[in-house]
Amino acid sequence: MFDSIDQEPKGTVQACRPRPGGWQTLRFDHGLWEDDHLLALVEWTGAPACVAHVSDSDVALVTGLGTDGQRWQAWLNLDRAAALLAEEPEDLDDVSLWVGTPDFDEAVGRKRAELEADVPADAEGALAWAAAAGVPAAAQRARIEELLHSRETFAEDLFEALLDELGFPRATEPSPEP
Repeated sequence: MFDSIDQEPKGTVQACRPRPGGWQTLRFDHGLWEDDHLLALVEWTGAPACVAHVSDSDVALVTGLGTDGQRWQAWLNLDRAAALLAEEPEDLDDVSLWVGTPDFDEAVGRKRAELEADVPADAEGALAWAAAAGVPAAAQRARIEELLHSRETFAEDLFEALLDELGFPRATEPSPEP
């Protein structure tokens, strides 16, 4: 699947703790994953897949794709996402002078409200994706929404918690080498 990746970046791919049932989580270095890879991964495995684009461990955009082409997305750590996505004024010369101002706070508040409004649909998309992946329907929509609203220090931890809450088997410690 990853043969098209140059050898140097391919050497930086790390396998995370496996999940029972053949589910695997991989960690790629910054800038390595492209959106087309998700479609290729789903086609190659014949199974739904998702990717979390994590930025400095602060925020992540999770994108899931099912074998039927159904796609969903959700932001993890909405405060940081809102600050990242807030619409900058057109006449802005230096972003650093804008950050922390009342105008910045207002723009972040507007973006946060937009992202908050998307959470119910994001949770529904995640649940439908997990169901299509064959995960038992134990996930609670309210718990998924709560997780999407949460403020955790590390987006990677939120991503793992999202997979757990969706009902995927919990990651296990690797078996010791014989």
